[in-house]
Parts: sequence; C-alpha cells; structure tokens
Amino acid sequence: MQFLLLILACLGVNSARALQFQLQANVGELFTYKIEPQLFNWTHQVISEQFRYRPSLQNYPDLPSWMRYMYSHEYHAGFLYGTPPISAAGKSLSLDVVALNRQNYETRQMVISMFVAHKFITPNVVQMKIDNLNWVHLMDPGRVENLRNIFRKDLWPGSKEDLSVVFMESAVNMGGRLPLRPQQREGVIVHVGSFSQFSPRLKELQEEVRPLYKLPSCTYKRTSVQKIFENVGFKLDWCAFKMVGMESPTEVLYHNNQATGRLNEHQKQHQQTEEQHRHIEHWMGISREDVPMRNYIDEFAFAFAIPGMILAVLLGMLSAVLCFQHHKFYDPHSEFFFANIFHLCEESCEKTQSDFEDGSSIHLDYPMSSTVQMVQCSDTKPMQPVTTLKSLKDPNFLLDNTSLRSQSPNNSLYQLDSGASGIYARPKPPPYKGGTLGRNAVDI
Repeated sequence: MQFLLLILACLGVNSARALQFQLQANVGELFTYKIEPQLFNWTHQVISEQFRYRPSLQNYPDLPSWMRYMYSHEYHAGFLYGTPPISAAGKSLSLDVVALNRQNYETRQMVISMFVAHKFITPNVVQMKIDNLNWVHLMDPGRVENLRNIFRKDLWPGSKEDLSVVFMESAVNMGGRLPLRPQQREGVIVHVGSFSQFSPRLKELQEEVRPLYKLPSCTYKRTSVQKIFENVGFKLDWCAFKMVGMESPTEVLYHNNQATGRLNEHQKQHQQTEEQHRHIEHWMGISREDVPMRNYIDEFAFAFAIPGMILAVLLGMLSAVLCFQHHKFYDPHSEFFFANIFHLCEESCEKTQSDFEDGSSIHLDYPMSSTVQMVQCSDTKPMQPVTTLKSLKDPNFLLDNTSLRSQSPNNSLYQLDSGASGIYARPKPPPYKGGTLGRNAVDI
C-alpha cells in the first residue's frame, strides 16, 4: 500500500512540474508572445472565457517595466508584448505563467525563459496611427508583414534589409479616447525603424502632412499614398504620421551583428553617455537670458502698413476721379433749379400777402348755382310757414342767413314754442292720399 502511494506521489510531482520554453528578444525591437490553452495541454474549451492567465517575473509579483500583458476577448488568448531597452541587453529573464481553468478550477504553470540579445537601436523611425485596427490585430504576423512590405517595396526601399517594428501600443493606452460605438476599433500606434536614411518619397510625404500636425485627429484627410495603405487594409490618421530620426553612421548598415571594430567603439561610447545621463539626478534648465524673445514690432508694422497702403491707394483714386472728372458731373437743369429756388419762394410769399389784403369780401370757390328753399314761421301764425326761395349766388343770402341765425334758438330747430318768434323749422310732410290699387297693382 505504501508503495502504491509513493508511485502516485511521483506521478503527481511529474504532472505538476512546470513546462519550460526558451525565447529570445532583441533590444529596440518589438517582442510579442501569444499565451493560449494549447501551451498547457488544454485543447477543449467548454464555456466562454474558460481560461485565465497571470504572467509575472519568477519570484516577483509583476512583469518587467518594458513588458505588458493583455487578454483579448476576440482571440480568447493572452499576449505578452513590449520593446526591451538597452539596459536589458545581455540579461536573462524567467517568467511564471499561471493558467486557471474556470470550469473545474484546475491550475497549471509554465516557465518562460527569455534572453534579451543586444541590438543597435534604429535611429530613423516612422511613427503612425492606424484607426481601423486594434492592438491585437498587429499580433498577427501576416498583418505585420504587409505593413513592412509597404515601406520596403514602395515608400522606403533602402530599409529592405533591416526594417522592423520597434513599438506598438493601443491608442487608448496612449491617451486616446474610446470610440462612441463599441463595435468600432480603438486604433493602434505603430513605429517602424531602420538604419537607412529616409527616402525622398518619405520626405515628400512628411512635407505633405506637416500642416496637419496642429490638429488632434484628421481621419478625413487623403494623401498621395492613401491607396497604398488602403489596399492592404490600413487606414491611417495622417495627423499622427511623423518621421523622427537622424542620419545613420556609414559604418552602421545592419543590426544583425555584422558590424566592424568602429561599430563596437561607437557602442561603447553610446553606453558611456547613457550611464552619464543616468547618474544625473536633477534637471538642468536653461537660463532666462537664453529664452528667445518674440519681437512684435515687425508684426505690428505688417498689420498697419498693408491696410494703410491699400487705404492710401483708394483715397488717391477717389481724389483723381473727383478732381479730374468734375466736368462730367455738371447738370444744367439742376443748376437752374438751385439758382431760382429762392425766387419761387418769394413769388409764393407775395401772392399770399396780396390775398390777405383783398380778403374783405368772402370768396367761395365752390359753385353756387342751386337754389335753397327756406321755410319761415311768422309770429302771428306759427302753424302756417312762409316759404322763401333763396339762391346761393345771391350776396344778400349770407347776410339774411346771419341775421336769421341770430334769431334762432340755441337748442334744436325742431323745437316749437308759442312764445318764440322767428323760429325756423322743417315743413310738415304733405298729407297722405290713399288710392285704390287695381288687380294689376296700378294706381287708379
């Protein structure tokens, strides 16, 4: 019985022994590694998101500072990626990856041994942002190879031998915003580098997109090389397309350990300068006298000189038109009117004054050709009115009317009073004489 228990314990120790893998990363070049269930001998996935992974440095709780781990729900796998710095060159790392099966809570462990090989950092780098991809899509070697072929075959032929991806990160992790719609891609920032000098076509593209650097994003912009990227499935944000670098030394042609003795000396000098910068703990700023001052005199001169010259030219043209073309503005009718307008006013005033002087008699402008029937009631026989016919043309009509008006009462003309004399009233209507109508409604 004890022998069987010993055999089972040995089998358990052998099954719990961690799997080991040996990997290699290069300084200044993007390192990627996919963690999937097949690495732990798990092939059957029953539920969604069944496996979880937790990588870390061996005997430490976290990863190296240059390495990042992210899990992709699209590929159901985890990814380790990052760019080793020059300080990690020549070092070996051991990573512990613990996997958890959420169906039965079984855990398995894997140890990844990594060696960081030395490599010269590429001085010339092209930075770009791809809007229609996520970070996980560039873990596909096929997409990375298509991106490299665009530069090696078309835009940057000199980088055919040593072009590599030196940096890759999600746009959200670099400070970008999540898209409004979850189904849209977040975008990914990619840097490719080489030791060769920038091609003339890349320099022309740099000048073409330089005015767009002041904008945060410009997905609507189209460039001369737009079709080259879209044919292989890349849509770039040209506001983030930049070329950063310096002229490479002539001795440095490749980065795959084919350098000469001068190259080694250049490497040592570069390491010494980095160590010196690392020992500097405080920041050395510039003095106030070295800060460039902006001169506003030229700007004010241009701001006032150009409008002033335009105003002077316009005033000169207007003066020339008014001075030399004055005879064309002469109008004899207008001159005659303004010269005699005061005479017209004098004649009008004289005519008005003469009319007032001759105003002793009353002048009527309207015709008075009709006669008016006036009815007067006498004092002796008030019920028998006396009819008088007067003409409006008669000059005595107004006088008689005035004298009669003074004798009229102040209230109404229809008031009849036996004590009043000289009262005017309307005549009574004639008496009604009723007739007989025949059958045909004719007065007989």
